[in-house]
Amino acid sequence: MISSGKIKGVEFIAVNTDMQALLNSNADIKLQIGEKSTKGLGSGANPDMGQAAAEESRERIKEVLAGADMVFITAGEGGGTGSGAAPVIAEIARKEVGALTVAVVTKPFLFEGSRRRVQAEEGIDRLKENVDTLIVIPNQRLMDVVKKDQSLIDAFKMADSILGQGVQGISDLITIPGLVNVDFADVKSVMLNAGSALMGIGRSSGEKRALNAAQAAVSSPLLEISIDGARGILFNITGGTNLTMSEVNDAATIITQQADPDANIIFGATIREDMGDEIQISVIAAGFDDLRRHYSPAISPTSNYYSSNPPTHTPQPINEPTPALATVEEEQPDNSSLRGKYKIQHEEVAVEDDLDIPAFLRNK
Repeated sequence: MISSGKIKGVEFIAVNTDMQALLNSNADIKLQIGEKSTKGLGSGANPDMGQAAAEESRERIKEVLAGADMVFITAGEGGGTGSGAAPVIAEIARKEVGALTVAVVTKPFLFEGSRRRVQAEEGIDRLKENVDTLIVIPNQRLMDVVKKDQSLIDAFKMADSILGQGVQGISDLITIPGLVNVDFADVKSVMLNAGSALMGIGRSSGEKRALNAAQAAVSSPLLEISIDGARGILFNITGGTNLTMSEVNDAATIITQQADPDANIIFGATIREDMGDEIQISVIAAGFDDLRRHYSPAISPTSNYYSSNPPTHTPQPINEPTPALATVEEEQPDNSSLRGKYKIQHEEVAVEDDLDIPAFLRNK
């Protein structure tokens, strides 16, 4: 998410117990936690140690998050830092800093064993109590959305894009003025105290581009819930000057038809000349009754969450430093009505305990 460079004007903060891992991070700010309890080493896949480290550094965490209006926490559940430290950081962000707090976390692969799965579920339960909105991505579903002959690099890059583009979608909604403008207050009205949520971005061009982009935005095979029954939906349509009212209506129908009849639906539209024939649709759906409502869409191995057109992947070396815990601070454009800071936070763990890092970021 950091090295992609697609999330502009933001400040990333890496948080880790392992000092060596922090030194290899590309984050703007690197925060070592638990200096006394871990002595600069990893958490050993022990959530209790991760929690103790975060509690030890509570004031420092609060200091780096101070002033944030919105905080994203991403973590790999099942290990020490993700399951132990993330709930503490979320509590600080939401209850002490007063930021709108959203967590995007991964669940471990089945081959990682029952102990890690149990720790992941326990960590998710604790995290849910301390965030406004929680999005869970099961790593195992990577097996359903990649071709058998797809390279490991491309598989991780595709999953990484779900996290990065989802976050970027919200950031763009807030900071880029539109024909029908959406601001932080709109996002907050959907995500505050919302519980489980879905974030999606769909892109398409050509015939039926609006329908295809909308369907891609609400049909993620990697998320554990569908849009069915959502009580809050925020969506933004971005297109060129040839975007038609009919296309907006078609997309809105796809997005809203499965929502709760009394859902709070907020719509934005942005015209960008550089979009050409392409349409992009960003969707936030929140306010579900039960986080554990599983979603299993019928998909083919070539399915792609963000685009109705087949993606073109360019393999790249995987020797980049592991992404750090990131806090993002968004600088507002001069013509935007919103002034504030947005912080995105990504949990990074020790080198020895690198399964705490979301699997799709581990080899980035």
